[in-house]
Formats: sequence, C-alpha cells, structure tokens
Amino acid sequence: MDYGTVKTPQDLKRLDISQLDGLCDYLRGRIIDTVESNGGHLASNLGAVELTVALHYVFDCPHDKFVFDVGHQAYAHKLLTGRGDRFDRLRKNDGISGFPLPDESEYDAFGTGHASTSLSVALGLAEASARLGDGGRAIAVIGDGALTGGLAYEALNAIGSERLPVVIVLNDNNMSISKNVGAMSKYLTRLRLSKKYLRIKTEIKRAVSIIPLLGDGALHLLDKGKRLLKRVVLSNKMFEAMGISYYGPFDGHNVGELIEVFSQAKRKGGPVIVHVMTDKGKGLRSAVTDPEHSHGISSSDAGATHDFSSVLGDFLTDAATRDKRVTAVTAAMAIGTGLEKFSLSHPDMFKDVGIAEEHAVTYCAALAAGGLKPYFAVYSTFLQRSFDQLLHDVCIGGYAVTLCVDRAGAVGADGVTHQGVFDLSYLTVLPNMTVMCPTDGAELRAMLEFSLTYDAPLAIRYPKSYTVDREHTPIEYGKWETVRESKSDITVLCAGGRALDIALAAADRVDVRVVNARFVKPLDVGFLREHGKKGCTFITVEDNVAHGGFGCAVTEYLNSVNSAARCVVLAHADAFIDDRSVDGALAASGITKDNLIKIVKSLE
Repeated sequence: MDYGTVKTPQDLKRLDISQLDGLCDYLRGRIIDTVESNGGHLASNLGAVELTVALHYVFDCPHDKFVFDVGHQAYAHKLLTGRGDRFDRLRKNDGISGFPLPDESEYDAFGTGHASTSLSVALGLAEASARLGDGGRAIAVIGDGALTGGLAYEALNAIGSERLPVVIVLNDNNMSISKNVGAMSKYLTRLRLSKKYLRIKTEIKRAVSIIPLLGDGALHLLDKGKRLLKRVVLSNKMFEAMGISYYGPFDGHNVGELIEVFSQAKRKGGPVIVHVMTDKGKGLRSAVTDPEHSHGISSSDAGATHDFSSVLGDFLTDAATRDKRVTAVTAAMAIGTGLEKFSLSHPDMFKDVGIAEEHAVTYCAALAAGGLKPYFAVYSTFLQRSFDQLLHDVCIGGYAVTLCVDRAGAVGADGVTHQGVFDLSYLTVLPNMTVMCPTDGAELRAMLEFSLTYDAPLAIRYPKSYTVDREHTPIEYGKWETVRESKSDITVLCAGGRALDIALAAADRVDVRVVNARFVKPLDVGFLREHGKKGCTFITVEDNVAHGGFGCAVTEYLNSVNSAARCVVLAHADAFIDDRSVDGALAASGITKDNLIKIVKSLE
C-alpha cells in the first residue's frame, strides 16, 4: 500500500487495523529522514507514533481537541493532518513549525513549547466545549517527565474536581530529556510493575492449577502471599484519589491494544488517564540506546565554532574541586546546558530537579542561604517560568545564586516558543540582580571565576555558540571594556558576543569606538558620563527585545542626568519572533553589520 496517500485523519480511519503497523513504519521513516536532514526532536517523536495513530483512529480531531505537552512529539500528528507535503521543510521559514501552532493548522488546538502545560489547556478546552455544547473532548498527551512540573499537579487537582471528559494519555518512556528524577518517577515505576504483577499472577495461577491434587489447595494458600505481593508491588491509587479513572499501563507500540483502550476512554464521561509505556527513539537503534543525546538534533549558529555550555561545564567541574560549596543545578537539561561532565565527576554536588524551574530557583536560594554556592544552568526561555521565584525568593534576600542563562537571544529553528529575547528585560528589572553578558568562552570563564567570590544574585546570559576567543581586560564590577578605540563621537555599545561581532565587522568600514558592555546591570555610568558629551552618539546593540533591554536602560540613564548625548537602540522589535534561523531573526530586526554601517553614516 502507498501510505503516502494517508494525509488526513479521515484517510486514516478508512484503513483496516491490520494496516496500521505499516503506516507507523512509514511515518517513522519520514520522521527519521527529515530530522536527520533538518534537525529537530527525534527520539521523542519516534516513541509517540503508534499512540498518535491510535488517537486519530479513535477520536475526531479537530472536533476533539489534541494537546501535546511540550509539543516536541507531534511530528506524526503533523504528518496525519494535511502537512505531509510540507514536512520536508520542517523547522524552515517556508515550512512547518517543529511545535504545534494553531495558525498553521486547525488540527493544532493550542500552541505548546514548554512542559507541563497540556493538562491545564485540556481542561480549559473541555470546559469551553461543555459550555458551548459542541460535545467535543479534550485529549492531552503528556510525558512522564512533564509530570515533574508543578503546573501539572495543579491541573490534575482541577481536572479531578471538574469531572469533564478529559482524556490524559500518559506517555511513559521513563525519560524526559535527561533521565527522570524524583518521587513521581518512582511512583510511575510502581505503576509499570503493576502490569508485571498481573502477568506474574496469571502465570502462577495457571502453573499451580494444573498440578494434580494440589492445584486448588495451592491457589487458596497463595491468597495471602498474593495480597502481600499486591501491596508491595501495587500502589496506584493516587489518580483515582484525585477523581480520575486510571487505565494501564499498556504497550504504547501495540496499535490494536491502544485503539481498544482509547475507545473505552472515549465512552467514559469523566476524566481518564490512559498510561502507555513507550520506547523513546523506537525504530532507530542509536536513538533507543542513547535517547538523551538523540532528543534534539540541530546545527550550530552560522559561523560559530564553540559552545558556551561546554565552557560552563568544564569550569564548574574544575571549580568544584577547589570550592566544595559549588553546586550545579539543572531542570532536566544536564546535556543541553553542559553539565553532563560535572554530573559524572561530582555526583554529590549535582542536582537535577526535573522539569521544575520554579522549584529550582527557590531551591537554589535556600542552598545559598545555607552557605553553598549554587549555579542554575537553564535556557533563557525556561527561566521565564521562574520570575516570581527570582523576585521573591532570590532577590529580596539577596542570595548568591548564579544563573547561567543559556540559549539567550534568537534561537532559530525551534521557533517562537523558544526565543531567548526577553531575559535582559525581565532580569534587569529585579532589584539586587547583576546581569553580565560574555562575548566568548574566555570571557565566560572570567565571569564565572568572578562569580565564585561574588556574594549576591548574578545572571550570566549567553547564546548557544560563539565564534572566537579574544583577550580581555580583567573583570571589574560594573566596568565595560573598550575593544576598539577611536576619536569618533560615535560609540557602539555591545551587549554580548553577537553584538560585538557585528560591531567589529562594521568598524572595519566606518570609524567608531567599540565597547564590550559586559555589565548590562549595573551600567558603567562612569563611561557614559565621560563619553556622553554634546554631539556624541551611543549606539547600543543587543540580541534582546528593545523594551526594557540594554538600550532602553542606557537611554533612561542619559535622560535621567540630562545628558546631551543621543542614544540609538539596535534591538529586536517588541514582538514574538518565529524566524527559523538566527541570522534571519537578526536581519529582520536590523541587527546586522550593514544596518549598523548605514546608521553610522547617517550620523556622521
């Protein structure tokens, strides 16, 4: 059969169940070929193929609303909902997004990109359907890793009390991005064992019952042992206690079994959890054996040759041998943030809290209050989730927590939900917070060395990659570094490595002073006073939105002291960015060498 003709859920429903395994093989092949070419999330999508096929076979999307938690396992869903012809352009500007996007398709009920949100979304969609009387159901697909996030528990509590027809598919592969941690992981392990218990009980009963003369008596004698075994192995009443019916666990790669259980869940009126066990990376040996490193496949920034995250990991690994207070914390992102080496060499000084950024920040504040030196390595887009904890738990107390803010600025192919262009704006508004931007690995190492003796909240933000290491002047609190001197009245102030690369390239064509504004907060007000004379112009360059960013801070300071100098701000517009390339996002905002040259010439 030509499975390429299955382009919509309606096409899928016309297939016989016996044909669905072949369809799953076809979808898996398309995903592997495309992701290996374009980059993207591989292991998570390969593990979710059968459950996605079964969901579309049983439910009526888009009338029934599908919500994929995080969204990085929705590729099969996209292939089955009219986007197969564009799938080869996955994560490209003229193609489809790597995450669910309502503007892209009516089959995407809600845009996702961060973990632990799907249950809240599903409940809201179910409530809307009930109020409008359209009879639609809400189906949330959530991984076991996402259940480490506190938002999921808030939603479970509400779902159990509302009693609406919400179907929760717990996609349990014993992994998030890094290996799962915490009590929920242990609880789900007990639930997985429940299937083993049922199988063992059946096999023992069958074996003993055929023993001549002893079978019935032996079965009776086994009752006490069976009940004891059940108490030991099974403890799966948590969901039922919340008012949510629990089914499972089931084989997440057996399409026929999944269709049967989803059909039962569809007939039930109230909330249901269907627990399915899947293999992350199924169908590709390398992804199965190493799902952590196969979670996301991507290319580096154009022209970039070095990763900031590896610099962080190497530094902290060394620092922990010198300073036993050092503690590295991650929210299920040890590999992405460069802490894998640290976790192996200093396991007692490494803490993975799971997908729980809010908890991570408050936990770090308490570590610092207790006399330790915590470093929280986190992507910019995920740190956003912890604003209240940063404000209330870290900054009010002035605790010496160091935030290592990775993937700051434009991120490219992951799209709108993952852009790190807001952190300068929300970090600099926090009292007691110092914010630094390294331009390369050498400067990041110097800033981290500075952090070891800095006794207050500190954020060090950087993109994924940098181009080249340079020589730098020593770090001095609140002081900037002049990289290229000039007698020009125009000074380019650069927040971060991308900005500095652009400014230095422009300075080869026009005469300007180039400054590495390594401290975004506090500003180097001494430098601004010295060079902020009448007729002088500052041009700020940053990979952040303009509102509340570095340029905004410089402008506000100049205005506050009635400076005669002007300030031109080069930053992203105050809008969400969905450009699928870093260079494209920078160009769209005018953060380029050519535009900077044009601005300088207009000022001369």
